[in-house]
Amino acid sequence: RFLREAELAGKLSHPSIVAVYDVGEDYELTYLAMEYLEGENLVKYCKKGNLLPFKKALHIIAETASALDYSHRQGVVHRDVKPANIMLLKNGKVKVTDFGIAKAVSSSQTKSGVILGTPNYMSPEQIMGQKIDLRSDIFSLGVLFFQLLTGELPFHGDNLSSLLYQITQVRHPPLNYYNPKIPRPFAQIVDKALAKEPKDRFQSAGDMSRILRVLALKMDHLKKRRGT
Repeated sequence: RFLREAELAGKLSHPSIVAVYDVGEDYELTYLAMEYLEGENLVKYCKKGNLLPFKKALHIIAETASALDYSHRQGVVHRDVKPANIMLLKNGKVKVTDFGIAKAVSSSQTKSGVILGTPNYMSPEQIMGQKIDLRSDIFSLGVLFFQLLTGELPFHGDNLSSLLYQITQVRHPPLNYYNPKIPRPFAQIVDKALAKEPKDRFQSAGDMSRILRVLALKMDHLKKRRGT
């Protein structure tokens, strides 16, 4: 798996994906040389009391979606999109990391029915051991967006079985349940990303990114109008 991460991540060259410079072995120690990142992951920004402004959360998800779109067009599905794997750098840029369980769409290295990933962020089809594609990453990104906006996960369970049932069968709570100030377009984007059926989600991360960027521009325009 370690070598596959090097192989897959090494062929991905994008401003918002961590760069892999070298992989090799030295005295039976396998190493991976990667780009040094100054910043921190998103874990702390997914907690109440430390949430980012709506506009910043929008920017992070748009950048992440753009990076995933590039990855998907190279035939690589990440499969473990979560706060710990997204870095917010000191210069404001975003980096997607950890392609350790990424799957080349054309490969069969990971057998059907084997669950890999972090349960809270997995798509229904990933949980059920069905064939997955890029739309599984879009679901995970929807979970992350929900968490950045509310400080809560969209699905909860007292145990693993209960959590997996929630993800596969139960609709997530509306965003305004947690914060009525969240703009309605944000809720519409989250709802589409978290659709149970892949066909009902955004059909590419690029589509999702474009809509997020349009929304950001509209927010800027509205802010300027209010300021004049």
